[in-house]
Amino acid sequence: MSKVCVVLMTAPDEQCAATIAKAVVSEGLVACGNIIPRIRSIYRWKGDVCDDPEVLVLFKTTEAAFDSLKNRLVELHPYDCPEVIALDVANGHADYLGWVVDQIQ
Repeated sequence: MSKVCVVLMTAPDEQCAATIAKAVVSEGLVACGNIIPRIRSIYRWKGDVCDDPEVLVLFKTTEAAFDSLKNRLVELHPYDCPEVIALDVANGHADYLGWVVDQIQ
């Protein structure tokens, strides 16, 4: 079975996150995306410390699909340098992990 990973992406608001999530689910790049509203991001950008509201999206996909997903997220995203980070899934419910793999085209 393909290795499953979770991909983190932040977005400026829920509408943007939902638009991106619907696109990559429809395109078969991810099995699902969970949108977590109202996070606060503090980061350095172009020499300034920024403090902004954002939303976090957790995508479930496979390692094999990650590069295509990463490229598509960067293409769809309004940020100059969007967060796209993959985390390996060490273990999980076999039926769920199998479902994730089955959804990726």
